[in-house]
Amino acid sequence: LYFYRNRDRISDWQVVIIYPSRSIEQTDIHPHRSFLNGGQVNRVYLDELGNIRELPLELAVMLLTTVSEQQTPEEARYLLQRNQQETPQPSNQAIIELVTTIITYKIEQLTIQEVEEMLGITLKETRVYQEIKQEAEERERSLILRLLTRRVGELPQEVRSSVENLSLEKLEHL
Repeated sequence: LYFYRNRDRISDWQVVIIYPSRSIEQTDIHPHRSFLNGGQVNRVYLDELGNIRELPLELAVMLLTTVSEQQTPEEARYLLQRNQQETPQPSNQAIIELVTTIITYKIEQLTIQEVEEMLGITLKETRVYQEIKQEAEERERSLILRLLTRRVGELPQEVRSSVENLSLEKLEHL
């Protein structure tokens, strides 16, 4: 769902609703009928946009969400290659982020190494990788603090703060 406006008045707002296909569009529009049919809502159906390889890069990335799981790796590699050729650095990072996010959500059982091999890129600089890494570190830090509390009892806040500020390596050693 995307909102944009032409002018400063609320009556000039436009809404774009993006569907993977017409088949999932809501049919019961009764409570919102006047808004949905009033000219302010535009619907886009990804499966009707055409061939992923013939679309502008930004639209093609959206279409990646609808291709089959078997076709996804090949199309993702193609889009990343196009991105490298068509988009100057550092602007192309946004497309890399989108493609890797789509891959991670579409093919959940893959490891980071498998995704890197599949796409031919290193994910360590991507936002998705950084978020996963940060979440894992927070879990590890929490586990170590719980174990420490279990071993020596409740820690004074000053000590707890000091422990929380240790590097992960020092925390693991502790």
